[in-house]
Amino acid sequence: MQLHALDWTIIAGYLVLALAIGLMFRKRAGSNAEEYFASGRSLPWWIAGTSMVATTFAADTPLWVTGKVAQYGVAGNWLWWAFAFGGMLTVFVFARLWRRAEVLTDVELIELRYTGGPARFLRGFRAIYVAVIMQSLIIGWVTVAMARVLKQTVLFDPNNGDSGLTDGWIIGLLLAITGVYSVLAGMWGVVVADMVQFVLAMVGCTVFAIIAVDHVGGTAELQNKVNANFGSTEAFSLLPDFSAADPWMPVSVFLALVFCQWWASWYPGAEPGGGGYIVQRMASCKDEKHAVKATLFFQLMHYCVRPWPWILVAFAALALHPEVREWATAENPAGNPEDAYPALIRELAPIGLRGLLLVTFAAAAMSTISTQMNLGASYLVTDVYKRFVNPSADDRTMVRASKFASVLILVLGGGVSFFLIYSGAKIDDAWQLLLALGAGVGAVFILRWFWWRINAWSEIAAMIGSIAFYVLVTRWEPTADLPTEFRSLIVALLTLVLWLAVTFVTRPESQDHLVAFYRKVRPDGPGWGPVARDASEVRPDGQLGRGILCAILGTATIWLTLPGIGAVIFGETTTAIGCLGGAVVSGGLMFFVFSRSPAMSRT
Repeated sequence: MQLHALDWTIIAGYLVLALAIGLMFRKRAGSNAEEYFASGRSLPWWIAGTSMVATTFAADTPLWVTGKVAQYGVAGNWLWWAFAFGGMLTVFVFARLWRRAEVLTDVELIELRYTGGPARFLRGFRAIYVAVIMQSLIIGWVTVAMARVLKQTVLFDPNNGDSGLTDGWIIGLLLAITGVYSVLAGMWGVVVADMVQFVLAMVGCTVFAIIAVDHVGGTAELQNKVNANFGSTEAFSLLPDFSAADPWMPVSVFLALVFCQWWASWYPGAEPGGGGYIVQRMASCKDEKHAVKATLFFQLMHYCVRPWPWILVAFAALALHPEVREWATAENPAGNPEDAYPALIRELAPIGLRGLLLVTFAAAAMSTISTQMNLGASYLVTDVYKRFVNPSADDRTMVRASKFASVLILVLGGGVSFFLIYSGAKIDDAWQLLLALGAGVGAVFILRWFWWRINAWSEIAAMIGSIAFYVLVTRWEPTADLPTEFRSLIVALLTLVLWLAVTFVTRPESQDHLVAFYRKVRPDGPGWGPVARDASEVRPDGQLGRGILCAILGTATIWLTLPGIGAVIFGETTTAIGCLGGAVVSGGLMFFVFSRSPAMSRT
């Protein structure tokens, strides 16, 4: 794919803008660690929320969605849509609690909630684990996805697959530009760049989806060709075909996803009870109300607005290239269906849009990489360096350490990128690995907010048990043929039993420490009874039931909006009216119940 002057101008303009943002906020970010990692706790909800959405829109996301649509149709997206209820619980139950905790990282909560040697060990170990392993993996696979986009577009050569440029140059350039503005400007640079990057990414994907569908011949012709290549009309069904002779997702697996995945598995951006960069953005908000609004905005944009442009391009690829379906279903495919998206850019994008689409993917990759850099550095500096190495570090020392840690995370991510490229790993492999590493720990992350008896040993047991049980279950012959979702559920249940047993055979946290946590965070629910009696002056919001109801209504809003938008696109008027009408009703009830919350009216 050849770029022209207009394309190069668009690309150069974007890169200059990204670097300018870093220079613009350099001085403010350099004042102290709270500015560097939490924007001085002054972000309005719309900036924080957009930053959350931009981070989850990575270069790999459209490619992964294309692969799933090619394999399973629209219903393949339930592998991530199933997290919706957990996300809505974060909005209406956990966002206020996180903001009250006033932590810089989710790992910092460990010593706020627990005390003693086990808490110190858990905080230090988890900070290093998440910063070094998890953030490096995320940066690695996002960068690999961007390299694949380039190799299918501007570096494409039909004779040998690329232009001869090394993957090292591709990775190095992307990481270097991202590193400059991220290191210089800290969280301020990350969130402001995210605003620009998200707008560019959504505009690029939407325009390209319109062009791709038009090239096929419109939505009606798109449906005809996809149905022919898919061998059925199942591709456009929001739900899997449970009545098929051999359904790819039996109803039992679907129910396991919808009802269990949101609490059973820890996954970046969809952590049970909130975590990672979601907590970092909530901690950066002005107050509780802004934290709740930011997280709600994120959930609605994440599920309701972003998916359909990607899905339409995936359908266009299926309609134009029947072999994509074969790649998705064959055991030894000749190609990777995830590459169909950038391949279609090479074929269909006109001059100008080519540059915009490359900027789209670069912006998506850079928004995720910059967030993981800043987040990983926050763990190393706040939860390791400041906590264990240099507790008396002044602001200047902390900022220097923060910049050094950011570069370290970036270098580690680059190293993982090389490994993933040369190992030939797919994006879905990384997705499954992260789900596996987090299987089983979700329940303890949720219940630690509502039950005083949980202690540091509970989390340690869950962390060790989830990995040990995952290894055992995946290697145990009777479970070899079970779907991945069932194996994950077995791991989660075994881990739940283990950490509950450990909880009851170990001592609870000290009463004074629990009372201090209770006074600061004011958690709801009956699980704090013994502690609440010693802090009788504390008045929790008493809104736990209201929050769960809002989460249910919010999830219904998402799951009705998704098919409603699809029905509008494909001209199914009755379905569109029914689904979107239901979404309006459930969404209206959600906002009504939410607006009557005393906690929201006080803030």
